[in-house]
Amino acid sequence: MTNRVNFAKTAPKAFKALIGFDAAARAGLDPALVELVQIRASQLNRCAYCLHMHTSDARKAGESEERLHMVAVWHEAGHFFTEKEQAALALTEAVTLIQGGVPDDVYARAAGQFGDEELAQLLALIFTINTWNRIAITTAKVPGTDERVAQ
Repeated sequence: MTNRVNFAKTAPKAFKALIGFDAAARAGLDPALVELVQIRASQLNRCAYCLHMHTSDARKAGESEERLHMVAVWHEAGHFFTEKEQAALALTEAVTLIQGGVPDDVYARAAGQFGDEELAQLLALIFTINTWNRIAITTAKVPGTDERVAQ
């Protein structure tokens, strides 16, 4: 099926609310960390549209190709990422793949690296990228076509 609803046009209030939530979630977080979280969630959700968008954004922001290639295997290549980034990636995986809850050790690791406010921001970011992934997948967004400029 190729004719899917354009969520931004057919649900503009919901779309604008999500944009606002996304902007609020990012506030105060390191932009490099934001992209790593969005990349990892998009990998886990198999959202090619968002993965392309966020790897492109990360490159434009100066992220190295080496680190971008290692995000998918960060457990085995932890030395490419700071402790804080690793904690964020672990929390991203736990929230994205939620299976019986977020494990206490994963939450505690993140809480040890982020203050309460920053941790809440990180959680909001994880929630928003998972929502964006589901919108892009459900509406069959084509990878490589960044529609943000059209909004």
